[in-house]
This record gives sequence, structure tokens and C-alpha cells, in this order.
Amino acid sequence: GASHPEELVQQAKSLDYAALAITDECSLAGVVRAHQAAKSVNLKLIVGSEFILSDNSKVVLLATDRSSYGKLSQLITFSRNNIEKGTYHFALNDLEKHDVHGCLLLWLPQTDDLTSGLYLKNLFPDSFWLAFEHHLIGDEKKRLQQLYDLAAKIDIPLVASGDVHMHCRSQRALQDTLTAIRLNQPLHEVPYSLYKNGERHLRQRSALAQLYPPELLRQTLNIAERCCFSLDELRYEYPDEIVPDQHTPASWLRELTYRGARQHWPTGITEKIKQQLEYELKLIHELSYEPYFLTIYDVVEYARSKKILCQGRGSAANSAVCYCLGITAVNPACMQLLFERFISKERQEPPDIDVDFEHERREEVIQYIYAKYGRHRTAIAATVVTYRLRSAVRDVGKALGLRLDQIERISQQLHFWVSKKELEEHVTQAGFDTGNRKIKQLLTLVRQLLGFPRHLSQHTGGFVIARDDLSALVPIENARMPERTVIQWDKNDLEALGLIKVDVLALGMLTAIRKGLALVKEYSGRCWSLNNIPVNDLATYKMIQRADTVGVFQIESRAQMSMLPRLKPANYYDLVIQVAIVRPGPIQGDMVHPYLQRRANPSQVEYPSQELKAVLERTLGVPIFQEQVMQIAIVAAGFTAGEADQLRRAMAAWKRKGGLEPFEKKLKSGLLRNGYSEEFANRIFQQILGFGDYGFPESHAASFALLAYISAWIKCHEPAAFTCALLNSQPLGFYAPAQLIEDAKRNKVKIRPVDICHSDWDCTLETNTTKQPALRLGMRMVKSLQQSVARRIVRERKLCAFDDLTDLVDRCHIDNTELEPLAAADALHSVTGNRRQAYWQAIGIENSTPLLGQPRFNESIPMLRKTTVAQDIVADYAATACSTKMHPVRLLRERFSALGVTPSSQLIQRKNGVVVKVAGLVTHRQRPSTASGVIFITLEDETGFNNVIVWPKVAAVQRAALLNTQLMLVSGLLQIEQNVTHVIAGKIEDYSDWLHKFNITSRDFR
Repeated sequence: GASHPEELVQQAKSLDYAALAITDECSLAGVVRAHQAAKSVNLKLIVGSEFILSDNSKVVLLATDRSSYGKLSQLITFSRNNIEKGTYHFALNDLEKHDVHGCLLLWLPQTDDLTSGLYLKNLFPDSFWLAFEHHLIGDEKKRLQQLYDLAAKIDIPLVASGDVHMHCRSQRALQDTLTAIRLNQPLHEVPYSLYKNGERHLRQRSALAQLYPPELLRQTLNIAERCCFSLDELRYEYPDEIVPDQHTPASWLRELTYRGARQHWPTGITEKIKQQLEYELKLIHELSYEPYFLTIYDVVEYARSKKILCQGRGSAANSAVCYCLGITAVNPACMQLLFERFISKERQEPPDIDVDFEHERREEVIQYIYAKYGRHRTAIAATVVTYRLRSAVRDVGKALGLRLDQIERISQQLHFWVSKKELEEHVTQAGFDTGNRKIKQLLTLVRQLLGFPRHLSQHTGGFVIARDDLSALVPIENARMPERTVIQWDKNDLEALGLIKVDVLALGMLTAIRKGLALVKEYSGRCWSLNNIPVNDLATYKMIQRADTVGVFQIESRAQMSMLPRLKPANYYDLVIQVAIVRPGPIQGDMVHPYLQRRANPSQVEYPSQELKAVLERTLGVPIFQEQVMQIAIVAAGFTAGEADQLRRAMAAWKRKGGLEPFEKKLKSGLLRNGYSEEFANRIFQQILGFGDYGFPESHAASFALLAYISAWIKCHEPAAFTCALLNSQPLGFYAPAQLIEDAKRNKVKIRPVDICHSDWDCTLETNTTKQPALRLGMRMVKSLQQSVARRIVRERKLCAFDDLTDLVDRCHIDNTELEPLAAADALHSVTGNRRQAYWQAIGIENSTPLLGQPRFNESIPMLRKTTVAQDIVADYAATACSTKMHPVRLLRERFSALGVTPSSQLIQRKNGVVVKVAGLVTHRQRPSTASGVIFITLEDETGFNNVIVWPKVAAVQRAALLNTQLMLVSGLLQIEQNVTHVIAGKIEDYSDWLHKFNITSRDFR
């Protein structure tokens, strides 16, 4: 349809309908949003679903109570099972097989099928109607009489039905466009698939009275009266096998909690910790959440039994119980975290625990959940992927018959920050006349389509686990990925109904940490783990302070690296602040500069009261975290803990939904009543508004800071292992492999190229006489090389070294197509001499045949000239996206020096405010939502990185060079602050042609 559920509900209410039925086709995906909207306007909602048979007849089933709803949901699941995602299969006898007793049935036959009618009458003796749709297409009177005759033969009533696809007639063009998109054909090729007019909208009751006989309209009220089911009746029931027979959920959670507490505090549990544990256990019991905690504990214990690294994060870190269960590694004794950020009575919503697992092994955890609970009891939550500008332009453009090259020209202009209002301007910049009729249609339809569902995808890892059959709660369907099933509701739908999901998420850094520590153990015998890595290591913090953090978790972006020399983290809590402060909330709330000023002069910090000092002292009087705002509301304005949590949730949503006004009044009046000044009250509220752009939770930052420190420690003390692990865990992080390798070189790591006589599939470490091992690039770096080929090479090499290329081919059964990627990467140089010789010999290899055995022709090998260093680097990047030989910009240094370009490492020696020229490969383009249109460019040369700031006016004038350049030269003003350099761009020039055949890509606007 061409309307959102909320629009249909609002229109039905405004037209004074008694009820509205939402009947998505073999789906319940839209009913939760409709349910919320209907509750808000006090309109009765009927939940149902429509099924289309092979002869295009339709069956509509409507739920009357909780039992019939469950049967309908199970029928939808069956119809979508064992069939390709996005499709379903339904036949009339499925109604008998799956016993949808209790549902009401509306039948819309294509022909006067008496046999099917009698069959359905037998299944639904007192809950079966023939439905008549009147859409002013000319033959309805005749069809109505035919249906009267058929209904009399079967002895069932007729009912009026609308087949509504739009809330109002003006959505007709969008409805036609969506039909063309669904059929994947232009509109002019599907005229007979479109509705003949715009009558499939919610019509005035007076219009309906003129179209339908009164008795058919009365039957709609009869049906509405019989449909008494509400989604509010759904109740989540936890699985019960997680509790031993001799325990209740409460007693088992208590035992596990105190067992973990004794392990964490072997010398004794302090009274403060005990009080916190008892407080949490009491609240968990009051809300009956014990099974939820036990389910998460069970999953985490499985992962640890398989040596899969995992860590709970987010609001779970606010819980001492989660710490004792081993779900989170954040020690509540070291932090001031609010449990009410996690659970509160007033919120009446289940807690939300996110657990990250190694991204390469998360599938093992997912399959464990499926195996333990069964696929009929668990599935992944959905994610509704909605239309944005680019996807809308592409789909509408195809529907309108635009050529693919025209669509691409427009979509290339539409970066994520382009608003709906700016669409016309960017279409003009793409070279199109917005006065053209078809372009006008495109603009109108794209604006209408924005925000509509495009497809149903799977959540990043949110599992719903039920005690019994999950499909009786919500329909389940196949995902695109094999061995995955998803429910038809997304995260917001689950929250709206109070249903609980378990978040099983993937984190690449956990994979890299495990691999890095394993590499260290393999080459040195030292056994490091997350639990025994030294804390407060001085060398690690010095490395962090000088922003040598390429590849380090969370503090590797250019914005974080610009902040590190200014904030100078010296301990774990400094890292917590570092992680949180470079975020939209603190920036928009104007908290960054005040905090840095107070950090430079801590003795000058003053607090409005002792109560607020206890809240703000750890951040020098500046509220940086969500929890601090909640604590301010509690201790200074008289909020309860639950009200403070409601304030937090309102902060996060106020820009989209509003709703902060009641909290503003209560907060300010409470502060004034408790003796705080009006100026202070206004300032606090302005900072709260800043948090609307994402104030970071302290609990989240605390979890991330742990991994930031551990990854930094490995980089500091084991740089070769660190880089090797990152390369073996790709795709991962902020930097491409080429940049990780260049950073490792700057940290004195010896990098060795891919070589079939030495490389495994993964990158490896090779020990030598120096303290640090060398890093040998693995065959995984070679583009188009299959892992199976590399495995065969390694297996044969371990048996005996290769004599020459012929020996390699014979023993590993490699053909020419498999040799070419290795030759291109210069991985055959040990057996051929050089890249050109390798190409020559690879082309000349003749594979043996069963008939002729292994014929060999002694062919002379020509003396081919070696490639130059420049040619080698070009070939390296083409074959492996990196090079161990030399940074590309170093080859161009003389030419850049002649243009007055300063290497990045020498910028710090120039004077602040002078005009400079910098140049390098574009590695990143970023445009943060908080930066008011400013674009940040990162340029890499052979000595490091250049940070370039491009103001909106400069960006608008030089858009092509800014967005399309690989090798960029920037002239601008140098800014130096606390040893951090930036160049304010004035002129941007494209020197990409100097790269010739280099194929280097940047990571743009991620």
C-alpha cells in the first residue's frame, strides 16, 4: 500500500469509522505500528491477514481472540516456510491442516466457485462471509448480483469490503509506482497490473452508503463487534530449561550472582556492594526478570566454554548483577552507575542487554541458541529497511523509465546529508531540467516515498526466545542467509509490546584481540588474556596521548586522535571520558571546551552544591554522560529515579517527537526550589537539549574503554602481532589494510611480502634476532585468490619445498587462472625471479591430461627486464590493495616539493596561521551531523596523516574536486593547537592523474 499504518488509522478516525482492519498480505508486519496509533486515538483495530490463491482469489482471516491470533500467526509462518524469502505459498486446504478455528473468514472468489464455497462453509460454519468490493469500475452491479446468488447457495452473508491501499486518493500515483517497483518493471510496461482508478482509499461514510447496500455495511459492524483481540493481550513467557529442577529462577539467579561476587572479591564483599546487589535482585524479582538474566548468562557461559571472547556493554554495565554473572567486565565498585538507567519500575519495559561476541565466531553462538531452544521457539528480530534519497531515486527512476546512467548521475549527487528540501537543487547539479515533466514526477514521488518500508531485513543480532512456539506470538519467515529465520517485527515493535529480545552482536575488535594474543603466545610463549594484561601501563598511555592509535578500538578516528593530545588520558576513567566526549551530545551541548579548560586548571573548578559535586566531580563539573543528567535531576531537582529515566528517554527523542516541555518545567522549578540560580537551571536545560543529539551513556563508554585500553596495550607492546591480527580480521575498523601496514612501518615493524614459499593464508609472524617479529603478509591479501588454493600450497610446502613453478603446479594442481593472481601479487618471485618472469611462466604452464600424462616442453625463458619500483607499487596495489615496498606519495615527493608541499610530519615545525600546501592520498571523508556542514578530509603521505577542514562555502564551490579526488593537494591556513595540526582548506586540487594506474579507494562518510 501507499500509506503508513498511522496515516490509515488517523484517516479512519477522522472519518468516524467504528473500526479498521489491517490485513497485510501473509504478514503481520504492520500491525504493531497500527496498534500504537489506534490506541492513541481510541480507534478499534482488527488484526488480520490476506492470502492470495493461485487463481487470484483472496482469503482474509481476522483474529477474534488471543487463540485465533496465535493460529493465524502460525498459518503465516507455515505459508512462508520452506520457500524463498519474500514469497509464500497458500492453498485452501491449509486452513483445514492448520485449524484457524476462531478466526473470521472473508472470501473474495474470482469465479462462482460453489465447491470451494461449500468447503469453506464446512470449515467456518458461523464465521464466513463473501466480501464485495465496489471500486466504480463499471461491472460491480452485475458482480454484486452474482455474489448474492452464490451466497444464497452457500447460505452465508455478504459484507462490504474496501481493499484499501491508501488513506486518501492523492496517494494514487505513489501506489502505481510501488506496484511497478514490486514487479521490477517500468510503469509503461505494467498498465494491466495497476488499479483502474484511485478508489482504493478510505472513503467518506456517506459515499460508502451510496455504493453499498445497507445490510452489507451492517455486517462490517457485526464483524467488528466479534473481533475482540488486542495486541496488548500478548505476553512474553521465558524459557524454563535454564533453571535447575531444585531452584526457582529467583534462587538460581541469587546463587549465581553471589558465586560470581565471591570470585570477583575473594577477600570479602563490601557492605556497599552487597547493598547494591540486594537492591538489584529485589527489583529484578519484583519485575520477574530473572529468566532474562539467566538466559543471557547461559549464552555467555557457552561462548566462554568455547573460548569465544565476549563482553556485555551498554546499559548492562550499570548492573552489579551483570558484573557478577560475567556478562559485563565493568566493575560497579569503580564507577558511579545508575541501575535505573538499566531497569526502572516506572518504565514498565524489559531491560536491554547487548553482548558483543567475536565477529568471526558469533555464528557459533547463534547456532547454539537455535539448537538449544529449537527453531520453533527462537528467531532473529527484523529490521525494516526504509527508503532514503538514493534508494528512492533509484527505484522511482526505474519505475518512470529513466535510463540507468541517468539514475546514477542523480544518485551520485545525493550524499546522506542531502535533505528532502535540497533534492531539487542536487538534481539540477546533476544536469537535469527540473521543469521537465518526468523529472517533476520523480521529485514528487521520491519525496512521498521517503520513509516507506523497502524490505524486511534481519536485526544485527536481536533474538526473541519463547517458552513455547514462538510463531504463536509473531510470524516467522526465512532470512536471506542460510540457517537463519526472522520474525516479522522489528526492535521498536518488540519494545512497544513489552516483548524481550536477547542481543547477540558481533564485534570485530574482540576477534582481533583474541588473534593478537594468540600470536604473541605462539611466537613468545607469553600467555596474556583480558584478565592479566597490566592495568595503568605508562607506555600505553603515553602512546595514547601522542595519538598513535591507528587501529585501536574507539579512539582511532581523526576526531578522537585530534582530542587525545589535548585531553591526555592517563588512566582508565580518562579513557571512559575520551570515548564519550567526542560524540554529538557533548559537542552540541557545548561541554567539550569547558571540560578541557577545567582539566587544564582543576583547582579553579567550583560546584553549585555539595550534592552536585558528588555527581559532577569525576567530570570536573561538566555533565558529559546521560547518567549524570539523571543524577542531577534526582539530587538537585527532586526527580525520582524512574522520572529521571523518563527524562533521559525524552532527551533522546525530543528532536523527533518533542515532549520535553513537562520535564523542562519540573526540572527548572525543582532546581529553583532547592536554591539553585535561574542561570544555572537554564544552563543545565540547554545542556540537556544538547544530549538530544546523542548523549553517551557512561556505562557504554566504560565498556568500550576497557577494549580501547586492551587494544592499545597490544599495539604498544606487540605492534607486529596487533597489525597481523587486524589484517586477519578484516573487514574491520576505520582504516584499510594499506594504512594499517604503513602505520606498522612507522612503528618499526618489518613487513614482508606475500610469498608462496613462506606465506600462509593468514598473515603470520616470523621471528628473527630482533625483539619484535616480522609480519609476513598472507595469501588472503591477494585479490581473486581462493582460500582452497592457498591451503593446497601450504599443505604441499610443508611436505617439501617447491623446486620451481612447474613443481608447484604439478603438486598443487593449480591451473593458469589460479596462478595469475599469485603472479600479479609477485607472490611467485621465490620460484620465478621477478614479477614479469612469473607472468611469462604462468602463461606458459600447460596442465597435464589423463591421456598424455604430464608432457613437458623445454621452452627457453627470455631475460625479461625487471619492473621499476613505481611499476611494482602500482602492481602491488592492483593485486593486494597495499605494498610493502614504498608509500605511493614518496615516489611523488620531488614533484610535490617543487610545488611547495610540506610533508605531514613537518607541519608541526611551521608557524600557526601560515599558508601551507599539503598533499596525500584521500583515506577518509567525513561529515558529522554536529559539524553544520563542515567536511573533514584525511590525507595520507609517506610520513603520516594531514587533517583538512573544509568549510561549507569552500565545499560548495569545489564539490567535484572535494568528492572525487584520490590524490589531493590542499592549500590553506595551518592551525596548531596543543601539538595537533589542521589545515583549513582554501583551494583543493585534484592530482589523481599522477597516480596513473593506482586503484586506491577512500572510506567516505561512514
